[in-house]
Amino acid sequence: MSEPLFKGVMPALVTPFRDGGLDEQAFVALVERQIVGGVHGLVPVGTTGETATLSHDEHRRVVELCVKVAAGRVPVIAGAGSNSTAEAIELVRHAKTVGADAALVVTPYYNRPSQEGLYAHYAAINEAVQLPVLVYNVPGRTSVDISDVTLGRLAKLPNIVGIKDATGDMARATMQRLLCGEDWVMLSGDDLTALGYMAHGGHGCISVTSNVAPDLCATFYNAAMSDDWKTALYWQDRLFRLHKSLFSDSSPAPTKFALGHLGLCEAFARLPIAPASDASQAEVLAGMREAGVI
Repeated sequence: MSEPLFKGVMPALVTPFRDGGLDEQAFVALVERQIVGGVHGLVPVGTTGETATLSHDEHRRVVELCVKVAAGRVPVIAGAGSNSTAEAIELVRHAKTVGADAALVVTPYYNRPSQEGLYAHYAAINEAVQLPVLVYNVPGRTSVDISDVTLGRLAKLPNIVGIKDATGDMARATMQRLLCGEDWVMLSGDDLTALGYMAHGGHGCISVTSNVAPDLCATFYNAAMSDDWKTALYWQDRLFRLHKSLFSDSSPAPTKFALGHLGLCEAFARLPIAPASDASQAEVLAGMREAGVI
């Protein structure tokens, strides 16, 4: 098997705001902190980056900044999803133009396409832009689940290279390895179950927790990638409460609270995401203490 295009831990980066607009200075610092912490890649403008409430200009600016700051030190997988195929193509095209290494394209949400519609959506992107694309499957948010059989079909297309799987279903990792071939990139989108996903053949994780603890997450995934499962299990246990706490309220409010507590950016998230509740804040602080972040 060849070395995977993308592996290890890659933060699903938050988008910091100040006075209602992008806080570019804070974003640059957050990206630099991740790289110094040892992460293996960066993922701007995904769900955790509040892409749903960014303007198109803001979306593009965040991708441009991320690519500029990364400066080739780690790969950048730019969020480029939409429930409009034409819009997704334009976002993937922009990612390529500014130098991103790949695009992360979520399954179209709300309009609930059929499996044939999902195949046609990604096939159109594959045809339109010569950039590696990872399918993002998160049925809990999109109300559509791309099947393993459909993924097997997509894996035959040259620019559809892998998946971010946020289903938490370990059996699907094995099924996709068998259906999609040895070069299929398999990234978890669920911090809580990512260790199991890697044991089933996954290559890494697009992580929310890495926003808060990049160095600890990098240590965790370096151990897993080295088949040092005893060390990886130690870090799984140490990070477990923090993983859970960051979803104790609507994401990314708990993550932004954690970053605000560390003085890295304002805790503000755009409506309709409300600030983390008092109970959520207490749980986040407990998780941070247990992990050794504070």
